[in-house]
Amino acid sequence: MDIQKQHHSCFKHFNLYALDESRFGLMTLAHKALTARGIKPLCRFQHRFETTYLYGAFSPINGAHFLLELPTCNSDCFQVFLNEFSKVEPEEFKIILLDNAAFHKAKDRCIPANMQLLFLPPYAPELNPAEKVWWKLKRELTNCCFKTIEHLQEAMSKAIEKVVCRPTIKHLCSYAYYQSIPIA
Repeated sequence: MDIQKQHHSCFKHFNLYALDESRFGLMTLAHKALTARGIKPLCRFQHRFETTYLYGAFSPINGAHFLLELPTCNSDCFQVFLNEFSKVEPEEFKIILLDNAAFHKAKDRCIPANMQLLFLPPYAPELNPAEKVWWKLKRELTNCCFKTIEHLQEAMSKAIEKVVCRPTIKHLCSYAYYQSIPIA
């Protein structure tokens, strides 16, 4: 990791974050349903392709997190996310684990001074703790139909309030090897 040494004195502390994006849409997320033995579960289902994206950064160290909803998943939206995330605790140096999506490596990308990107090996989503947060959030939205994207956004907000808090993030994302990192 190539962290610029001239900037070390500018930051009060360091933190590790796992970053990822996830698509949420009007198509029903089907999942298991509880019924009596021998009874086939009936769940409403909707086949619509309107979507929105949540970008999220989650700290396995202290449970800190930052979420931003954006209309699409591309390099411009990723840059918006980085810029907004850099404004949260600007005195903190953020080491960000992320996957190798092409838009993460766009040539016109500008990494804020208080961040360093650290790419995970290709095709290894199991190494990114942010995936567990998306699983938990999507589980809150399963077997539900939403008439509009606004209704979905309201449900997402409620799910985020329920699921996304420091103790839950720390529990979901804290793999043993991240807990041994001495970040003050």
